[in-house]
Amino acid sequence: MTDINYNGVTLAYIGDAVIELAIREMLITSGITDTGRLSAAAQKFVCAGAQSDAVELILPVLTPEEEAAYKLGRNHHISGKPKHASVSQYSRATGFEAVFGYLHLTGNSDRIHTLIEIAYASKRAEMKDKI
Repeated sequence: MTDINYNGVTLAYIGDAVIELAIREMLITSGITDTGRLSAAAQKFVCAGAQSDAVELILPVLTPEEEAAYKLGRNHHISGKPKHASVSQYSRATGFEAVFGYLHLTGNSDRIHTLIEIAYASKRAEMKDKI
């Protein structure tokens, strides 16, 4: 990976914030104005289970550097058991977040938006049907 010397958990830490912001921006453009509904909708996108599912959609299009970031996050040892996800879902979600942390730290905001669109297009369509 180019000039990024962070471990997978550190990449995931910043990636979590990047994803959260991207999802919030996407949701406010969907027409939802109630903050309670916005928060509930965001949770459906950013939980470990949803991120684990979303990673399947972006894996085929990741660059070698992005895939390396994913593996750094995914392969990080987890101490304890996640509350609302299986260990494998949690690991995959951590890898997903690490990709977005890596992209943020390398200044690649266009790629962030592209991967968010790929990862969440179907979930976004489902949400629009419910508005």
